[in-house]
Amino acid sequence: MNSVALARGAGVGKVLFFDAPSGLAGDMIVAALVDLGVPGQIVADALAALAVTGFHLHFGSRVRSGIVATSFEVHVDEVQPPRTYGSVRGLLDAAALPEGVRARAHATFRRLAEAEAKVHRAPIDDVHFHEVGAIDAIADVVGSAAALDYLGAEVLVSPLPLGRGFVTAAHGRLPLPAPATVDCLVGLATYDGGLDFEFVTPTGAAIVGAHASGSVRWPAMVPERTGWGAGTADLHDRPNVLRVVLGRAGGGVAPARETATHAVLEANVDDASGELAGSWVERLLAEGALDAWVTPITMKKGRPAMTISALAPLDRADAVAHALLRETTSLGLRRYEVSRLERPRTIQQVETLYGLIPVKIATGPFGPPQMKPEFDSCAAAAAAHRVPVREVIRAAMAAAASHLPRTYPRS
Repeated sequence: MNSVALARGAGVGKVLFFDAPSGLAGDMIVAALVDLGVPGQIVADALAALAVTGFHLHFGSRVRSGIVATSFEVHVDEVQPPRTYGSVRGLLDAAALPEGVRARAHATFRRLAEAEAKVHRAPIDDVHFHEVGAIDAIADVVGSAAALDYLGAEVLVSPLPLGRGFVTAAHGRLPLPAPATVDCLVGLATYDGGLDFEFVTPTGAAIVGAHASGSVRWPAMVPERTGWGAGTADLHDRPNVLRVVLGRAGGGVAPARETATHAVLEANVDDASGELAGSWVERLLAEGALDAWVTPITMKKGRPAMTISALAPLDRADAVAHALLRETTSLGLRRYEVSRLERPRTIQQVETLYGLIPVKIATGPFGPPQMKPEFDSCAAAAAAHRVPVREVIRAAMAAAASHLPRTYPRS
């Protein structure tokens, strides 16, 4: 473990990257964050706040390919009762946890419960967690929530390897990757891990699924601190470890000297309706564009027309370009590469009178944080509770503001 502990809020305005070539599990995540410098007492205090007994924690170390990594184990001293999503939710609501920790733990369990409910075609409150309702999984979820809340960084995760074969669970033999694992990873990049092995567990998938803002092979960052978390199994072709890296996003390089990270693709079209243009924007976004837009223009001979534009990461630029030429009537397009300066941002699940609402929070050395509740979630909650959408937005903004630091980084 790092000899010098990180201070609370050490990750605000920074990136926390989960580098997981061997996958990840809940215990590996907690271990890596403690190895990074989150005090182990933060994890212990969060678990002590739960009305659960009959277990004790142990942080140790394991050597994987010469790397000394921290391990996290939960030793069960008493038989634990079976738990449903409802009972776990009650445990969290009754615990004297900081609101940020409670919200993160709720978000993780909600992600997992929704996945299990989909797999078993059951109401979400009736979902039995079995393995993930056991105390070791609860410790992984709540411990990781406490550590992530302590740091306050934006979480990114590398593409995750998924294994083949089968695993034995409470429901019987299940194919790998486990059904709930795949649903928890919706929106994140995965690839074939090449082994008959459970690289990513449901608990690990739920943690990154709930808190990672995206997948990237390696983010543009200046590393400041690393931590290693060890898995329990020995793998013959790679060290079974998770590396977490905390650093400053973007590297602080002047924009004029940055390497291009994105491409802008544009085409002029003079024979399309607004409805067609709207469908093109949707298709470009589906192909991986980060943004797409339509600008009215006037072409030669006074013809009214429009410019279709898209901003895409370099690794998706070709696919977006092909889609633009395929979907529109343009015979060509313009492409130019740009570098993009971004505010670090995270998605926080905040508790409101209308349920959990995701709020995008942008931080960094660019003035006060900016907050924006996800509108679709607000609209759904408003419809369910028969209140105006603006009331849900107001409640989400107030809840998110209560979790922000009192100060913010200045340029």
